[in-house]
Amino acid sequence: MSDSPTIRDQLAALNARSRALLAGDDRAAARAMLKAIGLSDDDLAKPLIGIANTWTEIGPCNFHLNRLAARMKAGIRAAGGTPLEFNTISISDGITMGTEGMKASLISRELIADSIELIGRANYFDGIIALSACDKTIPGTIMALLRLNVPSLMLYGGSIAPGHYNGKDLTVQDVFEAIGAYAAGRISREEFKAVEDLACPGPGACGGQFTANTMATVSEIMGICPMGMADVPAMADAKDDVAFRCGELILKMIEMDLHPRQVITRAALENAIAAVACTGGSTNGVLHTLAFAREAGIPFTLDDIEAISSRTPLIADLKPTGRYTALDVHKAGGIRLIAQRLVEGGYVDGGALTVTGRTLAEEAAAAVETPGQDVIRPLADPISHHGGLYILRGNLAPNGAVIKLKGSEPRQHRGPARIFNREEDAMMAVQSQQIKAGDVVVIRYEGPVGGPGMREMLGVTAAITGQGLGRDVLLITDGRFSGATHGLCVGHIAPEAMVGGPIGLLQEGDMVSIDVEARLLNVELDDAELARRRAAWQAPAPHYTSGVMAKYARTASQADDGAVTIISTSL
Repeated sequence: MSDSPTIRDQLAALNARSRALLAGDDRAAARAMLKAIGLSDDDLAKPLIGIANTWTEIGPCNFHLNRLAARMKAGIRAAGGTPLEFNTISISDGITMGTEGMKASLISRELIADSIELIGRANYFDGIIALSACDKTIPGTIMALLRLNVPSLMLYGGSIAPGHYNGKDLTVQDVFEAIGAYAAGRISREEFKAVEDLACPGPGACGGQFTANTMATVSEIMGICPMGMADVPAMADAKDDVAFRCGELILKMIEMDLHPRQVITRAALENAIAAVACTGGSTNGVLHTLAFAREAGIPFTLDDIEAISSRTPLIADLKPTGRYTALDVHKAGGIRLIAQRLVEGGYVDGGALTVTGRTLAEEAAAAVETPGQDVIRPLADPISHHGGLYILRGNLAPNGAVIKLKGSEPRQHRGPARIFNREEDAMMAVQSQQIKAGDVVVIRYEGPVGGPGMREMLGVTAAITGQGLGRDVLLITDGRFSGATHGLCVGHIAPEAMVGGPIGLLQEGDMVSIDVEARLLNVELDDAELARRRAAWQAPAPHYTSGVMAKYARTASQADDGAVTIISTSL
């Protein structure tokens, strides 16, 4: 008789965590409750795998995730586990942008993380798969996995296909720009309507290198999403196969006892920023990577991010500043090809571990480049020798601010401040063509505390671009301009206006200047004048005094600290 363990014994060795919930006579009531949903004794004896699904009908990004969850469950069962799916929330930036509702977006990141953490702690899962898609579900799920630190991975639901109009690929960015172009009389009503109707042809997250695809790239390069799985488009048949394989992989991760904090290390965070820098990704990549660092207890700062971007070339020609979409990345060779470029150039640590148990270099070695593609440039011919991220400081941003540049934008600007204390007022001024070439549009009290929630203001930047002023107007905010297409758009200014930051001291007509090469953002006022204004300044009344918005405003850190919520240690 063989002494080798049976399959049942092997599976039992993988269910150590869930035994606290299900094993023993005293846990009979828990087993009875789970039998009520159709589970058997055999099911309950297997490893329990939680699937944190961010599915919603509100918007295309996460609309298809139930389909992927079903395939994921099949993979888990095939590998010998018992899947248990649960939901959390999702807010669509694209739908809520330009309204008060957009303030909920960044706040939702914290609630997503909190809710997954709570379900995970309550139910003793042996492993967890997070299924995410839109801007805040990706970082929110990863933050939760870091907190729980049980064998876990995240799968990105995939990009939307591009729309098409007059031989041009469209993304939602084109709709925002069309709003400005139509207001300025540069396009007809018929063209405006056509762009609206055709830009988003089906499920999936926004198709450019906006926040969702930036964070999908980060998740693979950082190692928490299996390599080669994030860039598979949302509605491709291959995405179903990817979901099934994730279900199988989580059982292997439990067997390896591979945890998120073994994957998301200091080296992985540096790799993540290199991925943002080389793809011209969203500045939200800065905000969320800082949040990961805080969750993992890893020292990581804006200075680290500046150093990494400075030494990393921009090699991916992606919308909104470039020509190509996320689907084009997939066809060119995928994120794996980007990883291979970064490893070959020594811009990332190839020894960093990934959830497959293989290193980043081992995963990158399997890249297959499509002959003739020019989406992902060779290292010898980068778009720019500097990555897309730049960190600015000066008397307007003593703790830092973030700007994204492709390389051909202006590097200096000086002009009079046009002051707006909320996004709606700025948008009204743009739409009524009150903004002129040379102006500096200042949108403040939109930070983590002041908004609250640090609204993304893509509508304002796109409308200015649509009016042909993208290269002639400087925009600055303590909120976010992460999807800006052209010109100089500085966001994440810290400290923000609501906590007494210098941006709150500006007055209409003050001369503001930016010098990207010197990494400076200044107002032409001396220290004495700033001190006088600071002494006279009073914070405005908060927009919310109760509920989730007020709770976030009371606990949010500044943008240079990831805008994460902080719990006081004092009693």
